[in-house]
Amino acid sequence: QVQLVESGGGLVQAGGSLRLSCAASGRIFSINVMGWYRQAPGKQRELVADITFGGNTNYADSVKGRFTISRDNAKNTVHLQMNSLKPEDTAVYFCNADLRQRSYTAELRYWGQGTQVTVSS
Repeated sequence: QVQLVESGGGLVQAGGSLRLSCAASGRIFSINVMGWYRQAPGKQRELVADITFGGNTNYADSVKGRFTISRDNAKNTVHLQMNSLKPEDTAVYFCNADLRQRSYTAELRYWGQGTQVTVSS
């Protein structure tokens, strides 16, 4: 059993900042990529940022220079620092992790339950 639990969402004014956190727990052998996706009402889920075990990062063009993803491999956590927030950043943000529960099992993607981020203008 694996759980991903997000925290840190909320309501903020445009130009403000929020920090999202996600902790993975349960039967985990290794975690490859961890990341954040978001889904706004009426839109498809989209990648915001992801980070490999080794620290290589990837960002959506819309958040480059404003958001920073980081992770703590020892704690199986991933964070998303969001600065200079815009109303168009409003969405439900989902954490994900590509992980193996055992050395001999397939790598599967797990998702958190999502946390709401609302940016007012």
